[in-house]
Amino acid sequence: MKMITAVIRPERVQQVKEALFQAGISGITLSRVSGHGGEQEIIEQYRGTRVMIEFRDKVEIRMAVSEPFEQAAIDAICKGARTGEVGDGKIFVQALERVVRIRTGEEGNSALTPVTEKKLAPV
Repeated sequence: MKMITAVIRPERVQQVKEALFQAGISGITLSRVSGHGGEQEIIEQYRGTRVMIEFRDKVEIRMAVSEPFEQAAIDAICKGARTGEVGDGKIFVQALERVVRIRTGEEGNSALTPVTEKKLAPV
């Protein structure tokens, strides 16, 4: 099992999400973050003062995947996020020791698979 964390441009979220869904990966978490990589600093005027923008808005995507989905997730993120420009982002892959689904107590790969709930009949 792996934890995949990707930091991407906010305007590429929809493309990355679609690529992940096409690869069969639907369990993702998104967070808005700020960061600085290889992009050049931007100098802007704010109330008559020059201000250097050091950090850029980014989106962090996190997902826990089983081994067979690791490369598929990486390929999907690259496909959706790549513009070819500096600032496209990074992908980090870490090993997961243990995963537990809180609702059922399932562990390991069973806790990573999508859950299909049975619909209750109307009362």
